[in-house]
Amino acid sequence: MGMSDEKMALRQRLLQARLDLPDRLVRADLLQRVMRFWLVGRPDTVIGAYWPIKGEFDPLPALHRWKEDGELLDEPQRRRIGLPVVDKVHKTLKFHAWFPGCPMEEDAYGIPKPRDTEVIVPTLLFVPCVGYGPGGYRLGYGGGFYDRTLAALEPRPFTVGLGFTNAFVPDFEPEPHDVPLDAILNDNGVVWPVKA
Repeated sequence: MGMSDEKMALRQRLLQARLDLPDRLVRADLLQRVMRFWLVGRPDTVIGAYWPIKGEFDPLPALHRWKEDGELLDEPQRRRIGLPVVDKVHKTLKFHAWFPGCPMEEDAYGIPKPRDTEVIVPTLLFVPCVGYGPGGYRLGYGGGFYDRTLAALEPRPFTVGLGFTNAFVPDFEPEPHDVPLDAILNDNGVVWPVKA
């Protein structure tokens, strides 16, 4: 079995396990809380996230709270949330402003995206993880969209992976082109960077 075959098999196994999680709602609730605590004190006002598919954790409720909290500060802060829109030509992602009730349409892959909202540039990016391993490495869907997007975004945003505890792969072997995430959060707290 080659590296890519192994990765495909691992990806399938992790996706199935995530869909079969009996306590997903409890875990999602815990991860919402971890996210909200983690965001306190972050300087960012523009955050990129994702629309959850295939049993992914939904980051949007916590981000909506973060956006509302910005309006309650002594000096109110205009915080913005962006969702990815696929650029089919360059196979990269652009982030369009999203808010609850925002008009949506399906992108090329059938994933909802904001319709006709402005492009914004996130300084912090929440990335879904199919799996993740030691050192902050992420296993995605294999399309390479996030890698190409991060290579193209200037300045590079701070990247944070989101996943459930069962997505941790202790013996995950990154490939030479894999770039580690800056942080990973799961339903137990901050997994990466490891605090001494």
